[in-house]
Amino acid sequence: MVEESSRRQEDLDLSVVIPVFNEEENLLELYGKLKEVLERTGRSYEIIFVDDGSTDRSLEILKSIHEIDRRVKVIRFRKNFGQTAVLSAGFDHAKGKIIVTMDADLQNDPEDIPLLLGKIEEGYDVVSGWRADRKDPISKKIPSRISNWLASKLTGLKLHDFGCTLKAYRKEIIKNVRLYGDHHRYIPALASWQGAKIAEVKVRHHPRKHGKSKYGFKRLLRGFLDLIVVKFLVDYSTRPMHFFGILGLLLILGGFILGLSLVIERFLFHISLSDRPLLLLAVLLIIVGLQFLMIGLIGELVIRTYFETHKKPTYVIEEVIE
Repeated sequence: MVEESSRRQEDLDLSVVIPVFNEEENLLELYGKLKEVLERTGRSYEIIFVDDGSTDRSLEILKSIHEIDRRVKVIRFRKNFGQTAVLSAGFDHAKGKIIVTMDADLQNDPEDIPLLLGKIEEGYDVVSGWRADRKDPISKKIPSRISNWLASKLTGLKLHDFGCTLKAYRKEIIKNVRLYGDHHRYIPALASWQGAKIAEVKVRHHPRKHGKSKYGFKRLLRGFLDLIVVKFLVDYSTRPMHFFGILGLLLILGGFILGLSLVIERFLFHISLSDRPLLLLAVLLIIVGLQFLMIGLIGELVIRTYFETHKKPTYVIEEVIE
């Protein structure tokens, strides 16, 4: 009987992962709405709240919810580690075949979860919410639009809203995506690199009723820096020489052309090179270019060592037919 119960626990249809940081006024209402929607789906489910070091009564409320509903799991961090760490912990503990993520601030609507699940059933691996009618102040919407446009251009993944937490993932896809820094915004791009099929659907967005937004300029800046990292990971993580080598060759070529032009001037027009700053620039370009080439070679050695010591392939297999 215990084994059967354990097997059912391992074979859940759905896991909902919710980051929580000082959301005491929203949790009971969120749980009530979420439970009602999940019951209507007819699927077995669990709700995983990950408390990211809250300093209000959030943890106490989550524990009380767990006491009345054992399908609610609570993970508590010792301190605030950020949303990427929260989602990683939720993914690691999730037992559902499909994992849905959403915010705890009631701005995401649980009623949109069946919409995401329907898209997953069409054959997609990741479904991202698009807050087309976003209920946020202009100070958040304009930077977000710029960030989304830049992310779409750099990653090659045409999404309108990378920052929307309301997303659905197939378990086998998200378990292979390793998250660091603040990379949670770009999970669809990282999954796409592994060959996942990505879809986007319009979802509702509500004004924040309680609590304070955690969004700010510092978070926007971190997001931009993480976008650069994701771009590198998606395009060059297994071939760093293609990135550093191209930069190095361009710098060396620039230095060589500049130096050659100075030599031609010296012999044709008898112009002295001793007081020409351009000569120093040419030498600097060549030296820096050689350094980039060395970095590329070292990167190749690091990648080779990593994959060989971890016995990790540089590919992801969807199916084997024998």
